[in-house]
Amino acid sequence: MTVSERTQSIEEQILSPYAAFSKNTLGRDVPEEECDLRTPYQRDRDRILHCKSFRRLKHKTQVFLSPEGDHYRTRLTHTLEVSQIARTIARALRLNEDLTEAISLGHDLGHTPFGHAGERALDELYPGGFRHYEQSVRIVEKLEKNGAGLNLTKEVRDGILCHTKGTEAMTLEGRVVRLADRIAYINHDIDDAERAGVLLENDIPQEVTSVLGGRRSERIDTLVHSVAENSLDGTIRMSPTIQKAFDRLYDFMYEYVYLNPYAKAEEKKVPNLIGALYGYLKLPENFPQEMSQIAERDGIERAACDYIAGMTDHFAIQLFQDIYVPKSWNI
Repeated sequence: MTVSERTQSIEEQILSPYAAFSKNTLGRDVPEEECDLRTPYQRDRDRILHCKSFRRLKHKTQVFLSPEGDHYRTRLTHTLEVSQIARTIARALRLNEDLTEAISLGHDLGHTPFGHAGERALDELYPGGFRHYEQSVRIVEKLEKNGAGLNLTKEVRDGILCHTKGTEAMTLEGRVVRLADRIAYINHDIDDAERAGVLLENDIPQEVTSVLGGRRSERIDTLVHSVAENSLDGTIRMSPTIQKAFDRLYDFMYEYVYLNPYAKAEEKKVPNLIGALYGYLKLPENFPQEMSQIAERDGIERAACDYIAGMTDHFAIQLFQDIYVPKSWNI
């Protein structure tokens, strides 16, 4: 018996009947020989962790565009927080932690530079529309490894695709990630907003803090406990009281932070920057050589959209300056 087979045997002994057992995976689009050390979901996790798109998340905006501080979240730190919360819930419910972690690490690979402002800009520009969760799947299927993709299992790709609104994931692990994503970003966005002077901890409604707690760690602990205690029957949920307070917290954040004119002032510049890059890059004479294979396969506008979506905030700004801002002559 190989190490991976022993791991799968242990899964059968300790995981919940509702868990996704790695031996029962629906598999990959391109069949591969199984690894003797790692289960399919462990291999998927490792492939995501080592891909270029994952590394670029460290320089992509979460909420505040290009903040001048070391302690603000980026897409990478957000992703790691989601993974930690999701794994805690999965372990409490005896679900498959490896699958949960793989989905968590891959869920935001397709996010644009400048956060949701960049996503909205590309959605308006690209004829087919743009949604970051679909782009995340496109990255792992068609863009990584020079267009070959990572060849992930169907369960991981489904969890990535369904991590936000709309259809729920086919696995409970994917549904856990969806909820962990929301728990993570609402609470760390409060932390960042306080650090930026956009709100004070005392601004959070008392009807929320009296139920969830006044500090970030207390709120996360309350929410995670509620999910763990109310999801033992195969349905991922919180108690009605906790869910109501959590929804109220989201509404508060939407009003005071996500639509805050001070916090979002720089976002007004994003559509013009993204639009200028898109208009320039979709011209054949300006198109980057490294994306030529994607352009030949899927069209130049699709490839231009892919190229911009993959940029970090800094790279997008630098490229814009190189193209459109005159340089001083060295005479």
